[in-house]
Amino acid sequence: MKRQMRGLALATAIGVVGTAWSALAADPPKSVRIGYAVSLSGVNAQGAAVTTLPAYKLWVDDVNKKGGLMIKEFNKRIPIEVVEYDDTSNAETAVRLTERLMTQDKVDFVLPPWSTGFNLATAPVYARNGYPQLAVTANSNDAANLVKQMPTLFFFLNEPRNFGGALVQVLGKLKGENKINNKLVMFNVADQFGAEASSGVTPVLKNAGFDIVLSKSYPLGASDLTNEIKEAKASGADTFIAYSYPPDTFMLTNTAVTQGYNPKVFYTAVGTAFAAYGANFKDKANGVLGLGGWDPNLPGAQDYVKRQMALLGRAADGWAAPVTYASLQLLEQAIEKAGTLDRKKVLDAIANGGPYETIVGPVDLKTHIRGKQWGVGQWQNGQFVGIAPSDLPGAQPIIFPKPAW
Repeated sequence: MKRQMRGLALATAIGVVGTAWSALAADPPKSVRIGYAVSLSGVNAQGAAVTTLPAYKLWVDDVNKKGGLMIKEFNKRIPIEVVEYDDTSNAETAVRLTERLMTQDKVDFVLPPWSTGFNLATAPVYARNGYPQLAVTANSNDAANLVKQMPTLFFFLNEPRNFGGALVQVLGKLKGENKINNKLVMFNVADQFGAEASSGVTPVLKNAGFDIVLSKSYPLGASDLTNEIKEAKASGADTFIAYSYPPDTFMLTNTAVTQGYNPKVFYTAVGTAFAAYGANFKDKANGVLGLGGWDPNLPGAQDYVKRQMALLGRAADGWAAPVTYASLQLLEQAIEKAGTLDRKKVLDAIANGGPYETIVGPVDLKTHIRGKQWGVGQWQNGQFVGIAPSDLPGAQPIIFPKPAW
């Protein structure tokens, strides 16, 4: 009898411990903690404020309105809690704060910073700590090697050579039809984005028979580019290309207007797709070419635009902002497919679980580099739309020549 009672007591104790362990193992977190260190101030703040932060805020709002991320492991939706830092447009600060989010704050996921330089600077931190890095505002001529070295890294925008290929498709057709000469002016901002873009695109243009008659690099945060625009005007080139960041994209356009510089092709880079560019230059924006583009008629695209306007009171840009939101749609679907907050399993779902449906179309990251996409867009009648590669669905014919300012 005593032996039976001891056996029953032992079984009961094991049962209690087992039940307690199961309850502990199944106890869901109160929130999914997602952090980011982004330029809220400094020279990069304009780009981050238009391209990156609105997508982050809208996605968190969208997810939390559904009750949170669906985590199968806990069989429930768990709301997102945000931990936000300002990197002050300083790369060292971005690296330090990214490390802090991972090692001190111990957030579940870290969203990337704005700009090529900051994404590449923080990439080793993501890799060392095993966090997926969905790098949207970044491009590199060495992307294939970088993702091999750091399998936590994923690129969402075109590599410079692909930007160059799309641009050559546009310019080569115009040159072949004798609508432009083969002379080009090329400017670039003197940071990692400008260096990567100009060095990646230059050989593609030269191989297509174009002659870069004026090449200029100018400092990040330049306050006046009047002399550079005057040189471009005197160059005899029909095509002006600038791998610029938002402040200089606006400044170069303003200066071209005031100097009466009217090349047949006027192309600027980051910031050209901003709604503020169209609002600022109005009819003068018509015909301006720029980096990227998108098809606003894709499923979910217009609803995304309306939701952002309702939440934040300002329009999205026509290129990297929707791609940023799409990267978060992908993250959400990958987490739900993995069924857990285990980052290794989520990383595997990001790399191997696609294609995922997004507002920019299906996205597959098996190579860690998003495939064929817009390389050249143009302002046409109040919208920034994709024009090249011309075989992408939704591609619009080019407005040529750019109307005079």
